[in-house]
Amino acid sequence: MSDWLSDDTDLDVQSLRIVKAIGDEGSITAAAAALGYSQPAVSQQLKRLEGRLGVALVERAGRSVRLTEAGRVLARHAPAVTTALDAAAGELAELRGLRAGRVRLAGFPSASPTIVPRLLALLAELHPGVSVTYLEAEPPEAVEAVREDRADIALTFSYPGDREDPHRSSASGLSVRTIGSDDLLAVVPAGHPIAGASGVDIAALADEDWIAGCPRCRGHLLELCGRAGFEPRIAFETDNFVAVEGLVAQGIGVATLPRLAVESFPQLPGVVTIPLPPGERRTLHVVTAHGADRVPAVRTTLAALAQVVGTPGAAASRN
Repeated sequence: MSDWLSDDTDLDVQSLRIVKAIGDEGSITAAAAALGYSQPAVSQQLKRLEGRLGVALVERAGRSVRLTEAGRVLARHAPAVTTALDAAAGELAELRGLRAGRVRLAGFPSASPTIVPRLLALLAELHPGVSVTYLEAEPPEAVEAVREDRADIALTFSYPGDREDPHRSSASGLSVRTIGSDDLLAVVPAGHPIAGASGVDIAALADEDWIAGCPRCRGHLLELCGRAGFEPRIAFETDNFVAVEGLVAQGIGVATLPRLAVESFPQLPGVVTIPLPPGERRTLHVVTAHGADRVPAVRTTLAALAQVVGTPGAAASRN
């Protein structure tokens, strides 16, 4: 090991977060803004840390700064170290009987107006000391936010047969728990021949024009229809749920939407939704760093999420 990082080196969690933020943001000013500190405070903390270590952690690169090799070493280890220290602090807080803390949650768009408000209401009622900040992000970006220590919990989903499942290689080394499922619905005009059905197989819509959603949802539509033996004739693409229903109501095409998306706004007139077979439901997950659930506020939020989604106590799977 290099002599600048000896056994008695005085490292602390805040210094590690500052170094990582500088690497992520490309400047001390931007790092300070991301962490909610003043620029002079971050500069002073960085200078003190460099003095303790006896090595430079940043270097000038034009108008910005970048991490030196030593800085990159600290930034690389920061997420694992900060999670472990947060967990230790959380366990000590629990021993002292404290029930407070801040949790950073990232979640997919259709969870924003459905699951997240119910989660916040439940926490406010049962655990008022726990505060939650929220970042809306599709599953791959939400998982990456956990990996980079920009989020404590990622609320994500995956589809059956999804070739871009964010819980394979991208979640390697993280903890993934299944907490529930979300029905997939066929969305058709009110006058459609299958509008009165209680359920439908996707093959019944093989001859229709289709309205596709976001890139991941479009990929799943192709996968779903491919398994049914046809390629969908995609006429329009939009990731706006309201626009999808508006197009369907006008007879432009048919679509699929998750139930959470349909529940996120009042259903438009002239539209009917019909459940696809249970095997086509998407699965809902929470993703955290290993050991993050030892932090009381994170553990409390995970339990509340499972309760809101509807399957408390779901078993954990590990990657």
